[in-house]
Amino acid sequence: MTEVDPARSSLLFERFISRERNEPPDIHVDFEHQRREEVIQYIYAKYGRDRAALTAVAISYRLRSSLRDVGRALGVDEALITAMAKEHPGMHSRAVLAGRLQAALERLGPAFVKPPDHLLALWLDLSRQLQGFARHLSQHPGGFELTRGPLTRLVPVENAAMPERSIIQWDKDDLDAMGLLKVDVLALGMLSAIQRCLAWVSTRRGHPLRMQDIPADDPATFDMVCAADTVGVFQIESRAQMSMLARLQPRCFYDLVVAVAIVRPGPIQGGMVHPYLKARAQPDQVSYASPALKEVLKRTLGVPIFQEQVMQVAMAAADFSPGEADQLRRSMAAWKRKGGVHVFDDRMTSGMLKNGYTAEFAQALFKQIEGFGEYGFPESHAASFALLVWASCWLKRHEPACFLAALLNSQPMGFYGPSQLVQDARRHGVTVLAVDVTCSDWDCTLQTTGVRTDGPPSSAQANESMKLMAQVAQVPVKGTRPIPL
Repeated sequence: MTEVDPARSSLLFERFISRERNEPPDIHVDFEHQRREEVIQYIYAKYGRDRAALTAVAISYRLRSSLRDVGRALGVDEALITAMAKEHPGMHSRAVLAGRLQAALERLGPAFVKPPDHLLALWLDLSRQLQGFARHLSQHPGGFELTRGPLTRLVPVENAAMPERSIIQWDKDDLDAMGLLKVDVLALGMLSAIQRCLAWVSTRRGHPLRMQDIPADDPATFDMVCAADTVGVFQIESRAQMSMLARLQPRCFYDLVVAVAIVRPGPIQGGMVHPYLKARAQPDQVSYASPALKEVLKRTLGVPIFQEQVMQVAMAAADFSPGEADQLRRSMAAWKRKGGVHVFDDRMTSGMLKNGYTAEFAQALFKQIEGFGEYGFPESHAASFALLVWASCWLKRHEPACFLAALLNSQPMGFYGPSQLVQDARRHGVTVLAVDVTCSDWDCTLQTTGVRTDGPPSSAQANESMKLMAQVAQVPVKGTRPIPL
């Protein structure tokens, strides 16, 4: 749920809900990470602990964890267990494991007492057999189940390890099969940073500044993005994204939507990145196999980048129904790696051949679609992220001191640590002061040097070191500061 207008952005309604999709829509809402627990407790208070609970995630055994647990159960020496577990992060055959076990015994030296051979053989066999079995339950990052009646009539519920939380003992796929409503209550560190930054800017300017008040088209901000000067901003700050920005040269909001989505495993595995960049450099050379595909792909220059486009291509070129297209989209979901995309191959190819497309083109297009099995991005999600990208970029460009202090107070988050953020801010003219027990607060604060009525604050009071103190220590420290005359 975002402020993106689906009509203005030409988003596909069937991506949210369709007549043939006999289930409720999947709802995701992002909140400031420091207020997420407040939202969770609000939901419990509103609906009751008997009608609201978090979804579980079933954690399965991998070889490393099975070696540890089986070894301890059989009484294998902890030194040998550690040596083997460090050596084997993946799956191996019985012969490979036996060889690695011998190497581990040799590294432990002659003083190590070797367990009996039959015990070691049993350890390896059971460890391999145990892979894939459920080990324990964990909490889903944000999935909330809400029901009209008591949850315990439908599913098993237990108290979570964290206080004041309930957790369902089933995962989201089990709950989807039952048709229960799930709402994802997610935390986003950048939302926290932006809200803190806007509060500081509002105080300095003397009037409220909200996200919707940020100008939608600011050349100076786009110049900064095109120069890949994006340390600390949302989503486009990684090395790969910076490299893409220098080639993409975004000059409008939709370019940011593409930038968010294109540096993902889906488009990369589908071979869509270089064709898109080539088409962007030579837009007059772009050709379309049919007017129907042009209508679907013209915004991305003939290259399918988003999940919604794959659905639209299937409907336009292969006569998929909206429900069938949504099934194709679901098979491309990130958590189901290549989970069933291939079953649509014959259906897609035959439909495209029937509509006059060549077999070579149909196969090439489906190969691109298969790449989305490695995590294609929804355009609706990319558009909502692009709003935060633009807000963070504008604040970095026009309010660098406020932006730095907000980022530091929202750690841990993002691609870079506090020291790298501070170094980048100094390159942009922000003065970062060391901790001072006489004036530093618990969080980073802003100070001004002299009178400044029309420019940004000239210094950000960095206070990361003070956070190492126990929080109770701040009261006596602040209480003994000299009172200014």
